[in-house]
Amino acid sequence: MDRITLGNDEFEGRNNVYVLLDEETDDLALVDTGVSAPDIRADLEDGLAARGYGLEDVDDIVLTHFHVDHAGLAGEIQAESDATVFVHEADAPLVEHDPEAMTELDERRRELLDVWGVPAEATAELLSILDGTREIDGKPADATPIEDGTILEVGGRTIETVHAPGHAAGLCCFEIVDGGDGGDGSEAFVGDAILPVYTPNVGGADVRVDRPLEQYLETLRTIVDRDYDRVWPGHRDPIDEPTDRALAIADHHRDRTERVLDVLEEHGPADPWTVSAHLFGDLSGIHIVHGPGEAFAHLDHLHHEGVVSLEGGEYRLIESDVDLEEIVGTIE
Repeated sequence: MDRITLGNDEFEGRNNVYVLLDEETDDLALVDTGVSAPDIRADLEDGLAARGYGLEDVDDIVLTHFHVDHAGLAGEIQAESDATVFVHEADAPLVEHDPEAMTELDERRRELLDVWGVPAEATAELLSILDGTREIDGKPADATPIEDGTILEVGGRTIETVHAPGHAAGLCCFEIVDGGDGGDGSEAFVGDAILPVYTPNVGGADVRVDRPLEQYLETLRTIVDRDYDRVWPGHRDPIDEPTDRALAIADHHRDRTERVLDVLEEHGPADPWTVSAHLFGDLSGIHIVHGPGEAFAHLDHLHHEGVVSLEGGEYRLIESDVDLEEIVGTIE
């Protein structure tokens, strides 16, 4: 798979932009774009130039989700090339920088930070970083919405959209069903659905997602059921055993659920911020929302399963003898 790696100072590692090219027609497509920053844009331009192309030659852009490290340059590329920008309908308004959608996201984040018990000083630190636009940086793009099952013909490839929510409401995998290596459905672009080193954040990375852990576990089941031979993630190197990786991430969340239960049993009722402190220690930067968001995702799941109650913003353990296989589910 032809990819260009771009800088990213976040913990997930270097971003991947995948280049799809039909050499007969010169039809050029990109899967994701990287951060909107002069040095990152220059790296992308250099990568395309080494292949004999420029940003103006891009015909299609396929976005796995709206986060700035994946969609940031889409609008700039589209302005130069008139490329079609495909993104799931849930994320399209954010890629377009729709004022209403951006305001709703910002207000929802502020509301949940308060509900999760995040202290005022930590909230102020986070918002000074985000400033309401951290996740939606760059030039707006005119987005073409897609949904689960949408078939795209881009860069000489036929790819099928597989909605994979959890980390983001509109996150999608794109299964390669025709053209080039892996053209039999055995490979896919997966964005941040699964990553080779870290587990994608659930709960804080996109506060619009309802029942985030439940939705993410279903995404992992989808990846296991499709049993890909190899997948191409949004960060770092390809994953050669994606089924095993998805199962390992599911085990990770089962273990984390157990740790959350241990916190409540040992320390009594607590809000997500307090639980996250026991799980992760002191938090700063973007982790101020990722930490309690992750704790909330697990507490919320336990609440819906009747294991904990929610009173006055605090979660209280009401059932100590818990079958984690039944609560979190088994993915096989």
